[in-house]
Amino acid sequence: MSWKKLVLVIAIAALLMACAGEQPKPTPTPAPTPTPAATPTPTPKPTPTPKPTPSEVEIPIGVLADLSGPLTTYGEDIKATVEIAAEEVNKYFESKGKPYRVKLYVEDTKVDPKVCLDKVQSLHGKGVRLIVGPMGSGEVKNIAEYVTANKIIIVSPSSTAIPSLLGVTKPEEKKFIFRFVATDDFQTQAIAKEASDLGIKGVVIAYIGNAWGKGLADAIQPLFSKYGIEVANVVEYPDPPPADFSPYLGTIEQNVNDLVNKYGEDKVAVVAFSYEEAYTMISQASANSVLLKVMWIGCDGTAKSRKITEMCDRVNAVKMYSTLFDSKGKSYEQLNKTYFAKYGRTTYQYGLDAYDGAWVLALAYAQVYDQKGKFDPDAVAEVIPAVTEKYSKGEYGVTPVSGYIKLNEWNDRASGDYAIWGVENCNWVLKGVWKSETNEVVWK
Repeated sequence: MSWKKLVLVIAIAALLMACAGEQPKPTPTPAPTPTPAATPTPTPKPTPTPKPTPSEVEIPIGVLADLSGPLTTYGEDIKATVEIAAEEVNKYFESKGKPYRVKLYVEDTKVDPKVCLDKVQSLHGKGVRLIVGPMGSGEVKNIAEYVTANKIIIVSPSSTAIPSLLGVTKPEEKKFIFRFVATDDFQTQAIAKEASDLGIKGVVIAYIGNAWGKGLADAIQPLFSKYGIEVANVVEYPDPPPADFSPYLGTIEQNVNDLVNKYGEDKVAVVAFSYEEAYTMISQASANSVLLKVMWIGCDGTAKSRKITEMCDRVNAVKMYSTLFDSKGKSYEQLNKTYFAKYGRTTYQYGLDAYDGAWVLALAYAQVYDQKGKFDPDAVAEVIPAVTEKYSKGEYGVTPVSGYIKLNEWNDRASGDYAIWGVENCNWVLKGVWKSETNEVVWK
């Protein structure tokens, strides 16, 4: 055998031995760990979108009242009753799910027409276009042009001068001026009838020199003549009233003496168309003056004043019979209960009128805002008569504290009677009620 063949044989033998050798065991592949069944992810429920809460809508209402002048007794009362009204109106809107909230802006006018105009302009600058007040007719006259030009709506609880004395000649000129008290053509009828029933034969009239005082003095003179009552003199004093009434008292005293000589003390009266300055006049009369021996007949500016406590003997002597618009509604007792709990006294008629005025302004504002989504003074002024009627009928679920409010074409109240109050033992006592329907006094 050649050496080549030998090498070949050896190579083949080596190859066969390698193939017959033990093969390496393969590394076992571990069994796959079973995957647990996937938990389905819950589909999130959509979060309900909350209903948007309507943003609060402020109803700014100004209050113009005398808090430091000759009508403070009534001004403080008006402020108090309107504050109660605001609280109750806000509760009412909340109960109805309405966003409206009344906010009050109170200003002291001192019953001064010039001060009143300043206060109106100040309120206007703050965005106030609804006002309860002012109290005096002189004030209303002085602001009439401004409030009309700027479409500011006012509801006076106590201005009683006839429209012509406010400088108004047509109802449309009084579009923004409302009054929730009967006017002087009612009151003078009551006073004239009262004086006649009391047996008065002669009077001296003293009045504050503004639209209200002059209106009463002018309106009553023909009525006194009708009843055969002599008017010896008509004495005007300034507005604002003077601190010293001596010159005016001297004239009044001389005229009263002449009447007393003719008719006797029990048949003569001083008729005071004044605010609480009437009590200043009484306090300044000399101790032996004839002015303290005759009756004084006042009006709605003097009735139920707390000033009497400062001069009990004198007011007891002159009796101070005074008329006051008298009208009370179904809600009066509840308001009076609330008022008494806060202040320990009862409220006056003007406070009732002011309370109702605040309600009507708020309701009218809300009605227009619901319809238009904004305040519109023209629209509010236009709906006030209808809102007043619905409020009077109880259609809002609330009723007036001052009784049914009927407005005439001049936006003035045209309904109601007058109570006659007099002083006894330094207290106000109801003496009678003048009934407008019959022109009779029902004496107590």
